Order: sequence, then C-alpha cells, then structure tokens
Amino acid sequence: MSGHVDAVVFDWGGTLTPWHDIDLVAQWYAYAQVYDAVHAKELAQKLFDAEESFWSRQRATGGAEGTGHLDRVFELAGIDTGSWQHAEAMEAYLEAWDPHTYTDPDAVPLLEGLRADGIRIGVLSNTMWPRKQHEAVFHRDGVAHLVDGAVFTSETPVAKPHLDSFRLAMDAVGVADPSRVVFVGDRPWDDVHGAQQAGMRAILVPHSDIPHHQQVPVDVVPDAVVDRLGDVLAIVRAWNAA
Repeated sequence: MSGHVDAVVFDWGGTLTPWHDIDLVAQWYAYAQVYDAVHAKELAQKLFDAEESFWSRQRATGGAEGTGHLDRVFELAGIDTGSWQHAEAMEAYLEAWDPHTYTDPDAVPLLEGLRADGIRIGVLSNTMWPRKQHEAVFHRDGVAHLVDGAVFTSETPVAKPHLDSFRLAMDAVGVADPSRVVFVGDRPWDDVHGAQQAGMRAILVPHSDIPHHQQVPVDVVPDAVVDRLGDVLAIVRAWNAA
C-alpha cells in the first residue's frame, strides 16, 4: 500500500503511554479498600472478574460487542454508584492508575513533527474509562492541543479490531480514505490486523508484554515496526516522500 499520509491515529495504552506490567486485581483493591474495607479483598476480585468478562466478550466478538463503560462493571459487581463511598473509591482507583498513565517522552516531539507536516492526529483507544479521564491525562502531559480527534470505546458500540471503530477514528480526524491513514499500536490483533483490515497502514510498537489471556493469535505483518515511538515520524515522512 502506498500514497500520501494525511492522518496518523494512535492507540493509547502501550503506545502513547509506555507499557507497564500491572496487577489489575491490586488496582481494584485501591477502590475496594475505600468502598468496603471489611470485604476489600473479595470485592477487588469481584470487580476484576466483572471487568474481565467484558474484555473477554470484546475479544470473542472481534470488537462487535465493544468494551463498555466502567459503570457496567460496577453494575455487575453490585456497586451503588450514587453513594459517597463510590465517589471516594473512584478517586482512589484513578490515583492508583495515575503513575501508569504518563505519556511517552517521545510523544510531544513526534506529534509536533506530524502537525508541522500538516498531518492530522487521532487517538483510538479500547478503554472503559470515561473520556474526561483520558482528556485530563492529555492536558496534564501537554498533548491535548496536538490531538485533532479521539475515539474512546467506552462511548461506542464497537471496539478494535472491528472495522467500524477504525471508521469512527477516520471520522474523528476528518479523513475519508483509509489508505491515507496510518495506525500506530502495540497489539498485533487489535491494532495491526484491525487497521489493515480497514485499509490503513499499520506501524507496530512491539514493546508491550501483553498477558497471554489477552492475546489473540493472528498471522499479520505490520507495514513497519519501530524501536521507539519517536521513530514513527521518520517512517511517515519516508512514505510521504516516496
């Protein structure tokens, strides 16, 4: 595939943010300790199991069922989301995640370079988090003004690798021709396979130690592979110079 690149769309976790190995039950424990300290261990496991059930459906349906919103997790786990305990527990939960959300140091110069070349920039993230949380991260790390459009699957009926999720990302950045869009991500199935099936070129950032149960076997060859996120700029410029 060849042609001028008009837009580059990025995955978020493991791509714009470096991969971190995280104990997800422990992350939920931060919530559970505040919501119900007496039963925190059991509640943390229940919340993790509820969340994983939605991610399992996302994988089993190829993204057709989507990821859903965190509120679906809380509903399944029997959480009273209108309580003060929930509000305070959410603050503890997000605070526990905060150290794992910082944007890759390469991101700002990369996005500024793409923007200087007249290339539109998007984000497409499989996520249960609300948009406001992601946007708060973008503002904190100084990248919000460099993103032309972002799609978070907490708001959509589908998720990667479903074709419609990539179409939504194209709409968000205002590019109609998928051959003029490059997708950058860390997952061969969700990101590379999904983008290529949508007609985009795909660049793999292969530094994420994706848990075995989250992996979906797929025979796919990315259009490019980068050793670090900042290398994306040189690849896109080379394609546009060809």
